[in-house]
Amino acid sequence: MPLVMDLDEGIRARSRMDARPDGCQCQVLPYFAVLDLARGLGRTAARGKGRPRSRALARVELAALELGIVPERYLRNICTYSLAEQARLLGSRLAMVGLGGLGGQALELLARAGVGHIHAADGDEFQPSNLNRQILCTSRSINGYKAAAAAARVRLLNPAVDFEPVAAFLDEGLMARFLVGADLALDALGGLTDRPALLRQAAAAGIPLVTAAVAGQAGFVATVLPGASGPANIFGADGAAAEDTLGTPAPAVATAAALMAAEALNILCGRKPSLAGAMLVFDLEGMSFERVGL
Repeated sequence: MPLVMDLDEGIRARSRMDARPDGCQCQVLPYFAVLDLARGLGRTAARGKGRPRSRALARVELAALELGIVPERYLRNICTYSLAEQARLLGSRLAMVGLGGLGGQALELLARAGVGHIHAADGDEFQPSNLNRQILCTSRSINGYKAAAAAARVRLLNPAVDFEPVAAFLDEGLMARFLVGADLALDALGGLTDRPALLRQAAAAGIPLVTAAVAGQAGFVATVLPGASGPANIFGADGAAAEDTLGTPAPAVATAAALMAAEALNILCGRKPSLAGAMLVFDLEGMSFERVGL
């Protein structure tokens, strides 16, 4: 109890008034105060799952939000998300499969937004042809594991995120174990082959699945609730994916990833999924968006 009281007192003492995006004043905990308070907690005080540093940082941020004080790094989130919703994001658990074009872009957005626990799998290595669209692929990461690059990126973006990378390709049995404990699954796979298996295992785990695909300048994003049909039921697992012939330019990949991340954040903060039972189909050549029922 004294430790909690000391942390609360430290947060109150270091907070200051600042303006929210809507211009209203609120109490804010400065970025460097979060770091100082987390260091003061020490390893013992941050017991639990995840890395000690991420646990300590997350504990300070959650404590601040519970006091009605906004950690400065999330100040521009507030008004879009309430303090309670931001706290819920910090406590949420996401399992994502794929860390290439879709997954890398989505991870960037989700980590910045403050999703607290992210379990991500990809056994692939970067190739030069990934440079056109994959945000984690750079001239220095060629031939390196995507999972390793993702872990390094999350540490730079938001060290409060408990990020658990898996540098492996998942078969259906591994997918079942991978999804245990998750609140939401994110399908950022390429091609068609493994998508039906991930859809089945998300349904078996009783969690929603947010899925997306891109081909040329077009793509879609959809949310599949447990037991419902999804795009993978329509397209199947056999044959060549359209992306193999039409390519995957960066703007289309970034658009799909941003829509995936927005839907994932809505679900993880406790809102109803906007795309349940539907696909949002976009075409950047004609600048069109259309909602299609599944």
